[in-house]
Amino acid sequence: MTHQNEVRYFDLVDAFIKDKNKSQTLQTARSYADHITGKGVTPEDIVRMHKKYAEEHQLSHGQLVDSMDVLEKVISSFGFNYTDYKDLIDRMEIHDKELDVASRLQQTMLKTEIPQFDSIQIGVISVAAQRVSGDYFNLIDHKDGTMSFAVADVIGKGIPAALAMSMIKFGMDSYGHSQLPNDGLKRLNRVVEKNVNQNMFITMFYGLYEEMNHILYCSSAGHEPGYIFRAEENEFEEIDVRGRILGVSPHIRYDQKEIKININDLIIIFTDGVTEIRHEDGDFINKNKLLEFIKGYKELHPQDIVQLLYEKLLRLHKEGKRDDLTILIIKRVN
Repeated sequence: MTHQNEVRYFDLVDAFIKDKNKSQTLQTARSYADHITGKGVTPEDIVRMHKKYAEEHQLSHGQLVDSMDVLEKVISSFGFNYTDYKDLIDRMEIHDKELDVASRLQQTMLKTEIPQFDSIQIGVISVAAQRVSGDYFNLIDHKDGTMSFAVADVIGKGIPAALAMSMIKFGMDSYGHSQLPNDGLKRLNRVVEKNVNQNMFITMFYGLYEEMNHILYCSSAGHEPGYIFRAEENEFEEIDVRGRILGVSPHIRYDQKEIKININDLIIIFTDGVTEIRHEDGDFINKNKLLEFIKGYKELHPQDIVQLLYEKLLRLHKEGKRDDLTILIIKRVN
């Protein structure tokens, strides 16, 4: 199944849902079906494409039912009878219910409270592109002047991804305040490698903030680089800490950095849903411009900063191409 075939199928479904001339669109769908028949495309490929379209466009129940006419027209070119077609519809409905279950899992099991500290302020926003997010964040106040935090991106969707995130949250919550980021990632990697589907991998930025000395300890498992905005110098520095993604191998050691955080400095962590947003012309947004945008609002509370940045990203991104995104900003205030 080539990308071009997928794009053409998406255009067909999109046209059928939005256009009034549905009979003409169905005729085009028949021509498309004749074109792909015998070229290595299977009925399962068509169903997978239809599922992907439904997920990416967050179809309502009515739109999902409506779109089945296109699926039926294309599938019929493979010689399927009504029973086969009905079975495909049932599988689509089961998939839809699975997404609802995964969404409820995330809402109940992954809910995170924002800790309150005298010397730091925290702002975070995490928005799913579909019903189930592949992004995850966690913040843990250990009640001893330290806070663990993590931002992760699960390469996978649905119920397995939601369960993988729940496993990570349980792992982080149970390890305690003595868990330095490199040790935390090492243990989480073992959990993921042993218990999560072999085709599912997780990137993560793991930090421990020590309020007494204002030290940030941090490690990364293949995640997007973080940044420190240095208020005194009025410039950004990249947090250059690297490591392999979780779940690849059980025997991985993670590097760890120790960074001093000064008054009014900002710690900034993204997922790739931020850095891989595209303009209408298809080009990726400029990461430096995003950082400069943050600098322009450096005097605000971090929650206001992340909200303003999210609204800017909404205006920039190419319609229908948005990924899950998460932004975490921690600011030292005194």
